[in-house]
Amino acid sequence: MGYGLRNRVCRATLLGTVAILFACRTAPAVDTVASAVSLDQGFSLLYNLEFTPAHQLFVSWQQQHPDDPMGPACDAAGYLFAEFSRLGVLAAQFYADDKAFAGRKQLTPDPAVRDRFYAALDQADKLAHSRLTRFPKDRDALFALTISSGLKADYAALVEKRNIVSLRYTKDATAWAQQLLAVDPDCFDAHLATGVSQYIIGSMAAPIRWLVRLGGISGDKQKGIVDLQLTAERGHYLAPFARILLAIAYVREKDKPRARQLLVSLRDEFPQNPLFGEEIARLDTRPAH
Repeated sequence: MGYGLRNRVCRATLLGTVAILFACRTAPAVDTVASAVSLDQGFSLLYNLEFTPAHQLFVSWQQQHPDDPMGPACDAAGYLFAEFSRLGVLAAQFYADDKAFAGRKQLTPDPAVRDRFYAALDQADKLAHSRLTRFPKDRDALFALTISSGLKADYAALVEKRNIVSLRYTKDATAWAQQLLAVDPDCFDAHLATGVSQYIIGSMAAPIRWLVRLGGISGDKQKGIVDLQLTAERGHYLAPFARILLAIAYVREKDKPRARQLLVSLRDEFPQNPLFGEEIARLDTRPAH
């Protein structure tokens, strides 16, 4: 695979799958309130880059819900987000061209984090498949598998640089997301997975789109934007992440006003996360096109 294709696949995989780190959850009626509050707190901590308390919260949640695959899946997301933050992966997505993205600073991944990350995913997969054996349309199981496949794709592409492996996980994540939407069409967070993939693949040059399509992945840039906007406006856990990805898309589309508006709203909502303020400053110093 040529260098340019590898780079585009790497970024497309990240944006198309990191987008599904957080997603809708339909809990049993007996504990809907308690579960939603706890998970909301954990997601808010992750967006604010407060990874240690987020991990503690997810561990506590797992102790209360030992048979629910969403607990370890969310904990794995926390591990990956912490590693991405340390490596500067999300900040690199705001670079306006492939050359700048390829030249970003590289750091050595933490092997201890990798072990904890995959252990959490193994537990999530095991619990999810056990549920699906009994209840083939279980929402939490379908979404946990969507998250798990997406996280594996991100780690393979952005940390291990195994882009072909990452594409396979991306296909898996999309398939699980589609099954989830068939069960719950009002799970607007799930549209983020397909939306970002559609946008990124649709933005590639025609020969590259053709090669990627051979692997079973197609794209439509405008449809991707629509799906991202849907999640940003009507999503739950993923609405802030949809705004992050829309801001990235607007930067690449040279739509500075929209990108800045989204970044300001994110900075105000998550003041502990320096990424948004840094990207606003970088955007303000970027020459107009």
